[in-house]
Amino acid sequence: MIKATKDIINEFNLSFEKRKKQILESADHVKIDGTTYYVSNGGNDQNDGLTPKSAWKTLEKVSWADLKYGDGVLFERGDLFRGCIKTKPGVTYAAFGCGDKPKLFAGNIDLADDTKWSLVDSRANIWKYADKQPDPGTLVFNNGEKCANKLIPSYIEGKFVVRENPQKSFIMHIEMKNDLDMYWEFDEKLTTSHRHPVSGEDFPVPDVNGALGYIYLRCDNGNPGDVFNSIENVARSHMFYVGQNKGVKIDNLCIKYVGMHGVAAGIYVEDLTVTNCEFGWIGGTIQHYFGLDPNYPEGGRGTVTRFGNAIEVYGGCKNYTVSNNYIYEVYDAGITHQVTTSTKLSMSDIKYENNLIENCVYGIEYFLNQIDGENESCMDNVIIKANFIRNSGYGWGQQRHNKHTPAAIKGWSYVNTAKNYSITDNIFDRCAYRLLHLVALEKTSLAYMDGNTYIQHLNGKIGQYGENKIKEPENITFDMNADNVIANVFGDKNSKVYYID
Repeated sequence: MIKATKDIINEFNLSFEKRKKQILESADHVKIDGTTYYVSNGGNDQNDGLTPKSAWKTLEKVSWADLKYGDGVLFERGDLFRGCIKTKPGVTYAAFGCGDKPKLFAGNIDLADDTKWSLVDSRANIWKYADKQPDPGTLVFNNGEKCANKLIPSYIEGKFVVRENPQKSFIMHIEMKNDLDMYWEFDEKLTTSHRHPVSGEDFPVPDVNGALGYIYLRCDNGNPGDVFNSIENVARSHMFYVGQNKGVKIDNLCIKYVGMHGVAAGIYVEDLTVTNCEFGWIGGTIQHYFGLDPNYPEGGRGTVTRFGNAIEVYGGCKNYTVSNNYIYEVYDAGITHQVTTSTKLSMSDIKYENNLIENCVYGIEYFLNQIDGENESCMDNVIIKANFIRNSGYGWGQQRHNKHTPAAIKGWSYVNTAKNYSITDNIFDRCAYRLLHLVALEKTSLAYMDGNTYIQHLNGKIGQYGENKIKEPENITFDMNADNVIANVFGDKNSKVYYID
């Protein structure tokens, strides 16, 4: 065990900053075999898009363009684009020109306009934004200086109630007690009562898909449009919707303020590559009111699940690579492959390498939950190597009610059948709860660990590693014996272990 002095921590911080700088300044090296199209703030969607001078202008044009396998779409560096993209198979999305990475934001407008905010409750300093907006995961002020605290009531038998006290009706001006508390009031349409009912709680709940609503913000210092230079809505949308499209490549883009997933792929996807990108302020919007959130098990139908990952595959995959990205302030996971399945699925040839992941509730998340007797699915050839994962659970995502889920790597306690799975040469730098949660039904499915560095506060948690066939493995405390535990329980014989008093 090595004591992490200020000098040692500073050395690590310099390494993290060096990695960040290298990612943010990464050069453009994509190879495009087909036609190259250009997108610029100075463009026009009526152009042909074939040169920088005849560029397209909007993400909407990119989504609906007739792109072919092998084509590429390049966004001009230094420009800002708003909206989302529906990808096409085999298309590369990347950057051209000089300067900062092209910025892609989900929100349709910067909300820092004092003419759009009106004071609706002078006693509680509550302000209302004039135009209806998609569900905000949060509001981000001045490019990340602060963010709003989102209040979401439960919806029980026809009325909104306080989540922590379902017997109490939710009254906005009473519950918005602190500066920068936020509430989104939407025109709820209700699901049919039979959708995902919980026994004894069979009633309709709000459906937020496609919903718009008014944003209310408590701002004790005055009109939010005057107080802040920028206010970004982390709006309920994916940025890149990949789905099952094969061969999508995303490189050297800045993807921020996205309320669902930065990159969303699912069911089954092959050859998805995400490299050299910046992802920040992702997630936090309402997924549903069905009360199926394992992070809030005491909630039933009508309670809220929030979600949002920077890069996600939900389902089967092959040749899925996430490399050299800077990912921070994510409500859930920085990177993930996950599925709950009753049919056979393969998740193979997955590589997460050289990423810097900060202030996400989960740095890297994975799980394979097999139900209804399904026992053939498997994760095969999963490599997690040379990533820096730091301050997991210390970001804005800890607005969540449940505080004991964060982990640098989060595997949950499912079957998690795997082979050829390795976690090597990473740095795990502090976590608000456990550093690692690595559990599977069979010992042979556990990750091979080697050469990782562990930094944690004394009396924090190392985490869990082992089989759950009979019972859950112990969640082990990070004490002065942590180096021996990491070597002998986690099997990482070549680890370096640092403790912080």
